[in-house]
Amino acid sequence: MEKIVPHLWFDKEAEEAARFYCSIFPDSTVTNVTTLHDTPSGDTDVVSFKLWGHSFMAISAGPVFKSNPSISFIVNFDTSQDEDAKTRIDDVWAKLAEGGKVLMALDKYSFSERYGWIQDKYGLSWQLMLTNREGQKRPFIIPSLLFVGEVCGKAEEASDFYLSVFRNSKRGTLARYPAGMPARRSLGAGGDPDKEGTIMFTDFQLEGEWFAAMDSARMHDFAFNEAISFIVNCDAQEEIDYYWDELSAVPEAEQCGWLKDKYGVSWQIVPTAMNEMMNSKDTEKVARLKKAFLAMKKFDIAELEKAARGE
Repeated sequence: MEKIVPHLWFDKEAEEAARFYCSIFPDSTVTNVTTLHDTPSGDTDVVSFKLWGHSFMAISAGPVFKSNPSISFIVNFDTSQDEDAKTRIDDVWAKLAEGGKVLMALDKYSFSERYGWIQDKYGLSWQLMLTNREGQKRPFIIPSLLFVGEVCGKAEEASDFYLSVFRNSKRGTLARYPAGMPARRSLGAGGDPDKEGTIMFTDFQLEGEWFAAMDSARMHDFAFNEAISFIVNCDAQEEIDYYWDELSAVPEAEQCGWLKDKYGVSWQIVPTAMNEMMNSKDTEKVARLKKAFLAMKKFDIAELEKAARGE
């Protein structure tokens, strides 16, 4: 499993949504479904799945958080890596559009021969792009952070911060808004022109995983929330302590391994062994683990291992 894994929050549709996404992307499969009983959200399904070879997790935990375009997923259709890219992008778009909402029409733009931004029927946002086969190679799927409202103009600062926190990291592309850039006619109505020098687009690697970020000065009615978070898999307690200390900036958001950073992005700092422990067929072991971690803020590996053993 990758070091950093996107985690999606649904009301009741985690497994349904995961199977839908797996049906429209190649090299995709649901790898595990575990039901946790008697949680604060009632019975919750925890789903692990892969989309085009990239790991994801999802949970059905009630109508507490809803996805919005502040975090979307760029899907690169690269003809140098996929000979069916030109037809596949239209096919995927059509399936995501069923019951969804178009944010930017699938069309030709200055930056791509074919690009579109869509919010699917489950509320998850996708940016589909036919990429330049002569350009820099990128993974098929990349999480993208849109900095709006109170954090507009902070995409560069935030990405610099993440690059300083995570090891094995590097900056990729960086493009700034030029002077006199008009407000973009997308994802909302009204708003100020984007400020010269703020980030039109950047991408960067954290622990070998690619992310993207953009600023937008438009008037948006959304912001980062817990509906999409990022799991950081940690091998040792020292690693959990490090990421917790570096990232956590909102004490009241600390719960069950979850934290929120100073830009409002949510992270889950989790022991690598947690996934295997929670996927155990031993229901009593899973129940003990659930009881233990629900009482924690930052995860304590030693205490979780004791709970797993029944001590």
